[in-house]
Amino acid sequence: MRNDLGGTVHGPSVQVGAVHGDIRLLGAPSGSTSPPRQLPPVSRVANRESELRALDRFRERAIRGEGPTAVTISGLGGVGKTALALHWLHGIRSTVPDGQLFAGLGAQSPDGPAHPGTVLGMFLRALGVPAEGVPAETEERLGLYRSLTAGRRLAVLLDDAVSAAQVRPLLPSGTCLAVVTSRWRLPGLSVDGCLSMGLDPLGADAAVELLASTLGDGRVRDEPAEARALAGLCAGLPLAVRVVGARLAARPGRPLRAMVRALSDEHSRLDAMTIEDDHSVRAALDLSHRALTGPAARLYRLLALHPGADFGVNAARALSAGPPGEAPAGDILDLLDQLLDANLLFGTGEERYRLHDLVRLHARGLLETEHEPEDRERALRRLLDHYLASATAAECVLDPHHRSLPRTYGPGQPVAEDFHGDPRAALDWLEREHGNLMAAIGLARKADVPAVAWQLADAMWPLFTRRKHYESWRAAHREGLAAARTCGDRAAQCRMLTSGGLGELDTGGHARALEMFNEAARLFRESGDALGHARTLNYRGLACLGLGRLDEAAGFFRRAAEECPRHGDRRAGGLASLNLADTSLRRGDSEPAVTHASRAHEVLAEEGDPYNAARAGILLGRALTGLGRAEEAGERLRRAVAALRESQAGYELARALEALGELAEHLGQNGTARSRYAEALEHYDRLAVPAAGALRARLGRLGGPPSGP
Repeated sequence: MRNDLGGTVHGPSVQVGAVHGDIRLLGAPSGSTSPPRQLPPVSRVANRESELRALDRFRERAIRGEGPTAVTISGLGGVGKTALALHWLHGIRSTVPDGQLFAGLGAQSPDGPAHPGTVLGMFLRALGVPAEGVPAETEERLGLYRSLTAGRRLAVLLDDAVSAAQVRPLLPSGTCLAVVTSRWRLPGLSVDGCLSMGLDPLGADAAVELLASTLGDGRVRDEPAEARALAGLCAGLPLAVRVVGARLAARPGRPLRAMVRALSDEHSRLDAMTIEDDHSVRAALDLSHRALTGPAARLYRLLALHPGADFGVNAARALSAGPPGEAPAGDILDLLDQLLDANLLFGTGEERYRLHDLVRLHARGLLETEHEPEDRERALRRLLDHYLASATAAECVLDPHHRSLPRTYGPGQPVAEDFHGDPRAALDWLEREHGNLMAAIGLARKADVPAVAWQLADAMWPLFTRRKHYESWRAAHREGLAAARTCGDRAAQCRMLTSGGLGELDTGGHARALEMFNEAARLFRESGDALGHARTLNYRGLACLGLGRLDEAAGFFRRAAEECPRHGDRRAGGLASLNLADTSLRRGDSEPAVTHASRAHEVLAEEGDPYNAARAGILLGRALTGLGRAEEAGERLRRAVAALRESQAGYELARALEALGELAEHLGQNGTARSRYAEALEHYDRLAVPAAGALRARLGRLGGPPSGP
């Protein structure tokens, strides 16, 4: 399915569904890529020997098939669950040669826990499935994930789980190992047969040992009583011990007794962050916050506004900016380094950062008490403007035809990413920030800036059309439509309906899509937007085509071909001609198909749309084949193949190659036909589309291996 203004050239349902044949064809060929190694860097653990021995026994029994293959490590926040899991998993890397997968499940995320379908999509891509080949529905992703992990030797770390229901779909098949960390015991997984391990806070000796290793000097040896007092004030939580240790390490001349006094003095301020009736973690974080420079402390507090799991440098820069005209508060990288050094921030690689959930709560409490509401609102708007301006810049690079509705920003120049006109960089940024963009859409309405919500959904269009994040596609446009209605913006409502409807078409929801397109048509008509109404004719035709209502579809396309150019959109008229050609071919009428496809190719080429011009060339080649004009058909199809190779359009390239195979088979050139079909099949299999099954059957009927290109 082409998610464009009126473009589709294949069957009534284009949902990525069942996988046919050898499952290995979905990923990279064996040996062409390295196994995934997604684990974050190893963390130091102290006095966890008994737990490590238990994990070793778990692994040995699992490999022999004598015990469970999944283990749950539970305990309160900051107790070191993730550190233990990472330490152990890094140590057994050689025993899982097929890789290690990692997902943070976000039990404490302000945006809510991660959806299993989203995580399955990440895992499938890590296992070699191309983004465009990831199935749309969670159940199909689950089946593919289980197939890909069966027979492999890999480990999966599912960090910060919220429930057994969230975890179950993410457990791999066979003898693959899975480690789940959670603040909850997850008894449902124990009932399922998973091994359960509870992790308690460190004992006094272990906490002192961790403090000594963090300091790396002789103060723990010289002040043993004070060291034990500090360990007690930290409640045995490794996070707290490390924060205190970092503060002391930065002041080598400060005695431990001074830190004991400071922590004790802060004890009464911990009511906002109580852990098992002990407030020492809050005290340690308060001390670290007080030791920061003013700009770094301000950034620390404002980072609590960020809605996603991690963030990049420019998101932090947007938050740290002052009012318009005010001088910058400091170099953003220097401020981030201060937070890293204080163990208030964690680096996740490639200049990405995250806040530990306890630290986020601490920063949020300070934000509430030390910043006026107006300051918080301005900072949040700067953050939302950063994501909107950056997503819009990516949209302009990737889909300049799509960028037509206005964007509205708060005061000052928004902090935006610069992609330097590089489509790959723009798409990579959209993919990397996918979760943050979705969180920002939801946050915008809550922050009473609904226009930002629908504008963000609109700007994410290139990501949805290329990477097929269908769950997010639906959610973003559902939220965007509600926001546009709140704004009373009819043009925005129509965009959310049409763009959202095209997503429904891509997943086989043709009836729902038609409802959305009809509503958009009504709104355009009521507002007197003749061009907008004309464009919906193409959309409604596509929905009818998917429903098998060919006469109705053809009527819509004929009207669109006439009305869109008359109201100023010649390209949309060309797409309507393309769709008319497709409709004629489905009826077996080659003569009108040649006329419509020729017209479409001419208009789309003149309008600077080489991709859709090539699609029209495929239809023209097929129509000419049907009329017996083989030489002309071959020339048209070869040109289409060349153009589609250039644009890396895998699905349409496969269709062009398949059409060349049909032409060769029609001429009795079975060896050439097999070669063309085999190459087309490689692309279909990579995308995991249903067309692969029919083509594989056709190849089988021809018999024998392909003869070569």
